[in-house]
Amino acid sequence: MTKKLTWLFWGLSASCLSVPVLASALQTSLGTNGIDALRLHLPPYNLSGRKIAIGQVEIGRPGMFGWDKAVSKNRAISLAGIFLRNGPAKSNSGVDPHAYNVAGVMVSNDKAWPGVAPEARLYSSAVGSTKNMGQPEECLSAQHIALQNGGDVRAINFSFGEPLNRDPRPEAILDGNALLTLCIDWSSRVHDVVYAIAGNQGKGGIPIPTDNFNGVNVAFSSRREGIFNKVDVSNLAGASQGVTGRLAGKEFNIGNRRAINLVAPGSNIVLLNPDGKVNKVTGTSFAAPHVTATVALLQEFGDRQLRTKQPNWSIDSRRHQVMKAVLLNSADKLKDSGDGLRLGMTRTLIDKQNQDWLASDAYQDPKIPLDSQMGTGHLNAFRAYQQFSVGQWQPSTPVPAIGWDYRTVDMLAPVEYVLAKPLKGGSFVAITLTWDRLVELNDRNKNELYDVGDSFRDRGLNNLDLYLVKADAQNTDAGTVCSSISPIDSVEHIFCPIPADGNYKIRVQMRQQVNEATESYGLAWWTVPRG
Repeated sequence: MTKKLTWLFWGLSASCLSVPVLASALQTSLGTNGIDALRLHLPPYNLSGRKIAIGQVEIGRPGMFGWDKAVSKNRAISLAGIFLRNGPAKSNSGVDPHAYNVAGVMVSNDKAWPGVAPEARLYSSAVGSTKNMGQPEECLSAQHIALQNGGDVRAINFSFGEPLNRDPRPEAILDGNALLTLCIDWSSRVHDVVYAIAGNQGKGGIPIPTDNFNGVNVAFSSRREGIFNKVDVSNLAGASQGVTGRLAGKEFNIGNRRAINLVAPGSNIVLLNPDGKVNKVTGTSFAAPHVTATVALLQEFGDRQLRTKQPNWSIDSRRHQVMKAVLLNSADKLKDSGDGLRLGMTRTLIDKQNQDWLASDAYQDPKIPLDSQMGTGHLNAFRAYQQFSVGQWQPSTPVPAIGWDYRTVDMLAPVEYVLAKPLKGGSFVAITLTWDRLVELNDRNKNELYDVGDSFRDRGLNNLDLYLVKADAQNTDAGTVCSSISPIDSVEHIFCPIPADGNYKIRVQMRQQVNEATESYGLAWWTVPRG
């Protein structure tokens, strides 16, 4: 039995590449062939993550210039704070190249190799040696990061995880009840932060906390003809690809709940090492920070809208449920042919068997919201900006073709959003609904903080359903065009073609109350109006 905590990276190797090759590699990760974030750095958007706090938790930490000798010749990464668990970091201790590479994806300010959000404020905590540390210390580290910047941290990156053979539970499985998994779901809600979790990878890997409900689990893509559009072969295959009884529940969530939410670039990503030399890295470790830092870009825009008191904006734009819905709903699935019917998507993403979204069980079965390998598709930062920038729209008045909302629903009445304009027949509609599993802290000393020795209580997941119905339909059965009705997931996702021109509405319904009587949710939609 191994006692070693494993990082999520594979095939890490230094490379000597020419400048043109490096520039090309960068373009495919942050440029139009990757997540299309570089466009947001430039006018008129001018988004770089400035003043937005994000976090990082790993075994080690990136080096900080002026504090650690390992980066004495390299100022590419500026850090807002470094810690050892929930205390100050020790100089020249715990510095780790892997953590530095992950940080570089997010906040590198090197002109040749910028990060996704180069001006974001990154707080990083090292859990430390795995010999005497485990999930309690990892939870403590995550909480400490969430409380930085005056308690205003918008997203936290996890590019590491725990193997099940280190979990103290007897016959541990991925049922959402590992301490670290419960901690992630608790912190998501209490600290209102998006957790981007590197998806499990390889066989016998590090599945905890990929069985979370409230975070965003990220798989990684590789290039075909220069474009990041294929789920990389070293991602762990989903249940539909022949999971053996030995692996079921060990590497995959029990009960068929899907583990992957989103795909992001992670193959041959070009980054700077602490010594300033160029490196190529591969793995879900480097996909997750693309998502974390994209949140910083969106949040900078949202705060700008709030500061200038723009209509259809409120502090609901900071909600983690909204961010999750926006990221998932704007993901690329099928390349648009130029007529806009596929929502302007920029690539067709394929899984390890070279099948696209239309071949997936998630497309064909309303009880399955997420593809086991692709989630809802490939991260596209610019499309996420387009989704988010339209603003918040309430169900009390007709809503535009694209938008988002944060609201509550109860068993007494569904919430309906009537689309202001008729939709175009043959066009696709994308709608994503996200909400939280309710995890509470068993707070022994009543200090409202997790302390080592504390535990969590899982109060379960209210069951919400999502429908697209004809606008004149009085009941769901009569007018449903598309639906997402999973009884087990914390996400519902619709991606379907509109059968004919006409007026439609979105319906959010609480199907079953499991914990509280009202449930807060994030909702994002993207449709194509007629004419």
